[in-house]
Amino acid sequence: MKNLSLALNAVLVVAVAVLYYLHFKGDSSASSGSSAAVTADGRAIVYVNADSLLNNYDFFKDTQKAFEQKGTQLDVELNQKGGAIQREIQIFQQRAGGMLAAEAQAKQLELQKKASDFENYRQKAANDLSVERADQTEKLYDNIFEYIKKYNNDNKYQYVLGYQKGGGILFADSKLDITQKMIEGLNKEYKATQPKTEEKKEEKK
Repeated sequence: MKNLSLALNAVLVVAVAVLYYLHFKGDSSASSGSSAAVTADGRAIVYVNADSLLNNYDFFKDTQKAFEQKGTQLDVELNQKGGAIQREIQIFQQRAGGMLAAEAQAKQLELQKKASDFENYRQKAANDLSVERADQTEKLYDNIFEYIKKYNNDNKYQYVLGYQKGGGILFADSKLDITQKMIEGLNKEYKATQPKTEEKKEEKK
């Protein structure tokens, strides 16, 4: 979680530069519906609490839950396959003394191959899960970054800072906090992309 928050802050720092560019490219006047923002040298500044945003963003919560389930399922599968190979090895060790040399050697090679194949499978499965997690994390940041740009079309902020305890910003006035608005907007967009299971249930009733 901490690593994701730090990375999110990095994304928000990049967003600052984009918003700065967008402000001077477009109309410099703020919309009448803009949230209150303190200015520094005439520049509108607000911030987003990175930890709160992640903890309350439904996309992040759903993907975290999905990866926890996949990780658990993978652990169970690997334990079962690894345990089966281990049992075969134990049985072989018990019976090896009564086997012909050629037979014992063939069985040993077979078990070595099974163990090697299992290790390759374990590494590939773990790597595939890691790659999938990285892809979803990138999508998470893309969602946030794109929403910040859309949100700023109306508000014309020049700086959207990422704040978290222990981060580079030591203090942030709560009047500048737009975290809740960001959460509500992001969740609304995410919900619109999900299958409307509740409506289908109502139709069946």
